[in-house]
Amino acid sequence: MPPSLRLRRPVLLIVGCGDVGLRVLTLLAGRWRVLALTSSPERVPELRSAGAVPLLGDLDDAASLARLAGLADAVLHLAPPAVDGATDRRTARLLAALSRSARLRCLVYASTSGVYGDAAGARFDETRSVAPATARAQRRVDAEQRVRRHGRGHAVRACILRVPGIYGLDRPGGDPRERLRRGTPLLAAEDDVYTNHVHADDLARACVAALVRGAPQRVYHASDDAQSTMGEHFDAVADAFGLPRAARLSRSEATLQLSPMQMSFLSESRRLDNRRLHGELRVRLRYPTPAAAWAEALGETKIRSPMPA
Repeated sequence: MPPSLRLRRPVLLIVGCGDVGLRVLTLLAGRWRVLALTSSPERVPELRSAGAVPLLGDLDDAASLARLAGLADAVLHLAPPAVDGATDRRTARLLAALSRSARLRCLVYASTSGVYGDAAGARFDETRSVAPATARAQRRVDAEQRVRRHGRGHAVRACILRVPGIYGLDRPGGDPRERLRRGTPLLAAEDDVYTNHVHADDLARACVAALVRGAPQRVYHASDDAQSTMGEHFDAVADAFGLPRAARLSRSEATLQLSPMQMSFLSESRRLDNRRLHGELRVRLRYPTPAAAWAEALGETKIRSPMPA
């Protein structure tokens, strides 16, 4: 950290301060002053009560972002691209606003491991070339490239976190038990794909580590240590919480029964090497595997459950 920042609390701007951003806020309480960009006036009280200074602005409206220049020493960009197009115009508008700032020194962008496309189950590190197979992943590649160009052109320490599936029993949309309760089928073992995960709490810790220790132009896999197929993952969830295991379908059967979006996640198989996360960012995962999260949750349930009469 530059000497000037040691004399005051550094200022962080979180763009896209949803569930993970709120967890980052908790980690940084008392150490950083945090601004949170939101396009929703209804979220202002929530963000303020969490300890952030809310700023109203919309990534789809360039004029609303003009005030961002010069406000922060660091930016954590957690906002997704728009749902269509081959480029991420939201990130383009954000960077255009930030380009007018001489204060910004660090920019961390949370991308997705989907930028790699299908790796046929291979295990690899961050040096692998991207090969996006969907427009959604292509927009993420575009955003990554824009962030890295911004870093090179403006003397900003810009780095990328490539994030797999985010889970957490308390995370909206991130509780894996919900898929089992809906009865959504999975692929048969012979057609199954390797999948990667990270607990929302550990992702928040990776974000903070990247803000503090991330290297310029560096990419990091923000993934846990597990190496399992999707079926193995959800079978473990079912067994841990006493839920029925999901039905299994052949790939041809799944194509007929599942949506194109669901099939896109069942068409990419990869195993992320996360040694940079451990070695360079020095992140110690609270949940190195999902099984650790299930064990903790069940332990808490048992402790808090009332004694039998």
